[in-house]
Amino acid sequence: MIEVEVKAKITSFNEIEKRLEALGAVKSRKEFQEDIYFASPIVDFAKTDEALRIRTTDNDIFITYKGPKLNSEAKTRKEVEMSIESASKAKDIFEEIGFKEVRTVRKNRQYYTYENFEISLDDVEGLPPYMEIEIALDNGQEYDEAQSEIFRLFEKLGITDGFERTSYMELLENILSD
Repeated sequence: MIEVEVKAKITSFNEIEKRLEALGAVKSRKEFQEDIYFASPIVDFAKTDEALRIRTTDNDIFITYKGPKLNSEAKTRKEVEMSIESASKAKDIFEEIGFKEVRTVRKNRQYYTYENFEISLDDVEGLPPYMEIEIALDNGQEYDEAQSEIFRLFEKLGITDGFERTSYMELLENILSD
């Protein structure tokens, strides 16, 4: 699967929720997410722009691999995900074969659906409010057009700046290094 995702810093969850509801977006679910990111013993993910994480939510646990970004405007990348039964066992396996835990990112995420978009309002520990809009593409679909659709939706919602291509993990790392 190719994931086309754009994130923007917002000023107020309440204001954006009102705009989403006025547009006809439907609030679908809310969940807590804890993401444990790992560094590879073989590849420098910071240089290759890849990511490996274990995500624990209210109901699920899964491993996600995110490939390098495919363009310069959005976070368009290959994503491979699989469910697992235990975050601690997966973490133990990763560490036994040389992967190192880099950072844990915790967030409360409110999901909305609108047409073929998944929209999330993200309250990330240590960061200001963010909104992400995502489209998941099957192989063969054009991601440049999907990216344009996402930016048009942001514009409909009154958001024309504050866009961010870096991950929440990178944003948190930048804050700590300042």
